[in-house]
Amino acid sequence: MTDVLEVARSQLGVEEVPRGSNDGKQVRQYLAAVGIGFPASWCMAFVYWCAGQAGVAGALVKTGGVLRQWNERPQLRAATPAPGDIFILDYGKGLGHTGFVEAVDGDSIVTIEGNTNADGSREGYAVCRRRRSISKCKGFLRLKPAAGAALSGAK
Repeated sequence: MTDVLEVARSQLGVEEVPRGSNDGKQVRQYLAAVGIGFPASWCMAFVYWCAGQAGVAGALVKTGGVLRQWNERPQLRAATPAPGDIFILDYGKGLGHTGFVEAVDGDSIVTIEGNTNADGSREGYAVCRRRRSISKCKGFLRLKPAAGAALSGAK
């Protein structure tokens, strides 16, 4: 089984074609993984596609909806982030953003996420590495327990 972060790293630099279109060969593959056949926000589809390539998507809901994933998988919630976790951001009014935790660095996380850009937009155009504040995250979903870590409820 391939590590989900290995898969996500292999996608760094993938961009929408044209930029701002929620389209392009790879983006279509991400969206198709969750059953979406039209240009749409694709951060959760990217996460699901990576998990599928790593053989661990079975724990997730097949959805492009970030907050649906959070709401329907409480058993995956983790109180503190670990590499390989899925971070969840909630912007209110049903808007969210997600990606993978690559590393934890003090009070921030280094992430790999789709549909973002250098400014950290939730409606960007590429797969990028970002740094985000842990305190801004709604929580984390863990596809498999980290070494020595137990699953628990998150904020």
